[in-house]
Amino acid sequence: MRGMADPIPYEAFEAVDIRAGTIVDAQPFPEARKPAIKLWIDFGAPIGVKTSSAQITAHYSPDRLIGRQVMAVVNFAPRKIGPFVSEVLTLGVPDENGAVVLLKPDLKVPDGGRMY
Repeated sequence: MRGMADPIPYEAFEAVDIRAGTIVDAQPFPEARKPAIKLWIDFGAPIGVKTSSAQITAHYSPDRLIGRQVMAVVNFAPRKIGPFVSEVLTLGVPDENGAVVLLKPDLKVPDGGRMY
């Protein structure tokens, strides 16, 4: 991992496509090695609905995630996690105990809005 002292060129940041999306479905993921939730996130046109496996069970339950906006990297290669394909990386920050807290826009924004 890079530390804060390791600068990257701005072009490297621009290559990472981070967008806002709304969770339209969330299901338990008991097959995952670490506790996780399967997410279906709508990024609007032209991206559409993408899937993500997120290790967020400490603070979130599937039924309370639907309708929540989140931020995710949408241009990583898909990753197979057990029987599930995670197409996007949902972003979060660890709390003081290391449990993930999801990143979300402060106000409602259009799905698919790109972070700059």
